[in-house]
Amino acid sequence: MKKRKIGNPLGLAVLALLAERPMHPYEMAATLRERGKEDSIRINYGSLYSVIGALVRARFIEARETSREGARPQRTVYSITPVGETELDGWLREILREPLKEYPQFEAGLSLMPYLPPDEVAAMLEERVRRLQRQGEELRAAVVDAERQGVDRLFLVEAEYSLAMREAERRWAAELLALIRDSPDFTRGWRDYHRRRAESKRGEHDAGHS
Repeated sequence: MKKRKIGNPLGLAVLALLAERPMHPYEMAATLRERGKEDSIRINYGSLYSVIGALVRARFIEARETSREGARPQRTVYSITPVGETELDGWLREILREPLKEYPQFEAGLSLMPYLPPDEVAAMLEERVRRLQRQGEELRAAVVDAERQGVDRLFLVEAEYSLAMREAERRWAAELLALIRDSPDFTRGWRDYHRRRAESKRGEHDAGHS
């Protein structure tokens, strides 16, 4: 995947908004929240202003005008440049087309899982499965509610994707939980490792008190 000057997905969202019409930062954040994009893109004013600054320096967007309403602080309206439109087009196409290796925290935790005893891991996975089930139910209800309100399915695809990913993870975590609890072969070496660790710690403790 091409290395881009701006890598924060919030930058992509800003470019997409400004491709619709010029906006000031407050309007950008409000529009993203109104459309429920904060569930898929992390939005806060600090990072938004940092991203806007980076987009200006890259000449993807530019300040059009500064206005003030009453006692409110000055607001700068930004618009996308032709270079920014080219970046938006290429960046979005790349994200949709090319699978990218990501590094989710759960995957990192799984890679280090043997450090904890099997029974503890099983208890935590059981809790994770419950939470994923609850989150899935809440998200499914939100999607159904949005559809009832007339939101076009086109604007719900990221929620559908998130729901599918949660359900796939829930099923996989439940299968791993069953493997830990029901397969002695799977956990034999794992349990032996923790027995040796416990014996080693007892030996060090006894030596320290002799």
